[in-house]
Amino acid sequence: MNVDELVREALCDQADGQDPAPPGFADRVLAARRRRRGRRIASVAAAAAAVIAVAVAVPVLDSGKEDVRPSGGVERTGITAHSDQSPPRDMIAAGRVALAAYYTSTTVEQSADRAVSRRTYWLLDPETKKYAKDDRWSYVAIAPGTTTAAVLERNLPVPRIGLLDLASGQVKRWIPVDRPVAGVEFSGDGRKLVATTYRENPDQLVKVAGSEGWDPPYTESTRTGFHVIDVASGSSSWAGVEIGGSAHYPDVSINSRQDFLFTSDGRLVWSGLPGEPRRMFYDFTGKVVPGPAPDRYREWSVEAGVSPDGRLVAGPFAGRKWKTSSSVLDARTGRQHEVRGQQLLAWADENTLIAWDIGRDGNEFHQRLVLVTVGGEKTTPLSDFRSPKDNTKGRWEPVFAER
Repeated sequence: MNVDELVREALCDQADGQDPAPPGFADRVLAARRRRRGRRIASVAAAAAAVIAVAVAVPVLDSGKEDVRPSGGVERTGITAHSDQSPPRDMIAAGRVALAAYYTSTTVEQSADRAVSRRTYWLLDPETKKYAKDDRWSYVAIAPGTTTAAVLERNLPVPRIGLLDLASGQVKRWIPVDRPVAGVEFSGDGRKLVATTYRENPDQLVKVAGSEGWDPPYTESTRTGFHVIDVASGSSSWAGVEIGGSAHYPDVSINSRQDFLFTSDGRLVWSGLPGEPRRMFYDFTGKVVPGPAPDRYREWSVEAGVSPDGRLVAGPFAGRKWKTSSSVLDARTGRQHEVRGQQLLAWADENTLIAWDIGRDGNEFHQRLVLVTVGGEKTTPLSDFRSPKDNTKGRWEPVFAER
């Protein structure tokens, strides 16, 4: 029996099933998602154990060299769960990934008709394995290895990116950029950053007629393009990307925040779209290019993306076999499988994912992090539930990274 089979057997032995949600729940989830397109859904859980030893390559902060930990030097415990904690105080992890950070969002009013959505982060200390509040940053991306973060200061967009050492809490190096950025993400190998440039803060909010609260502005985005940055040297190139799609899709529009991401192989960048064609791909000069497999099936609103072996792609809400379930697509054919989970957040291994899912009360906002398996019937809790009373403010949102 191999390691994957041992992990799956342990999960099945200790999994905790869920009763289905009441009739009509799927429609309510879909309607809520349309209202909250930019929101992430999450849940947490408790569990079993198995150990996988691997080598991890991560960028060194102060040199152009690469720090490669020898095989067996890093242990990835199969599951570290805290089903009694929400938000978590102690590390949550499963397989290849850890909950490296989480954040809450608050609305800061700036005038009678203007406000901004402001994030506050809690970052995982790699030494204590606990989450600590750090309110200096407006945006945080965690590098593979979970020892380094790319951080953006307050008052977006900003003219520099910090490389934060998560153990000391100190910025070891600043990378200046000649066009201000408001979003940043690492490539899968941690060697590159893609930083999305905007003229104005993409997290601005406005009063919309007929709405009770604050909403993103339904006007043209101020996104201008992206930098591709070499982490070791700090060198970068900028590509301008016009809003309006391409000759084939001239009427494409984007959300006020629509950041660029790397494809799974790190050779291109891509941007999700609220409407058809759902996603567009670019080379590093900003030229529109065909989408590669398996990224052509990715959905920008689904955090998990492509599986580690490239065979599967996490898809959106399904709700057919179960009231709360999601689709997983074959990366070659697009064929869909249904898996437990309200929204898929990260791949723990080639067949197992971390997802948000609901409790037996059927409340779509009463969510916890769980572990689900492709082809499996059960879920394994990783955290306690988010309170349904916090569905408009203060809900913690997870940030996962490879460990």
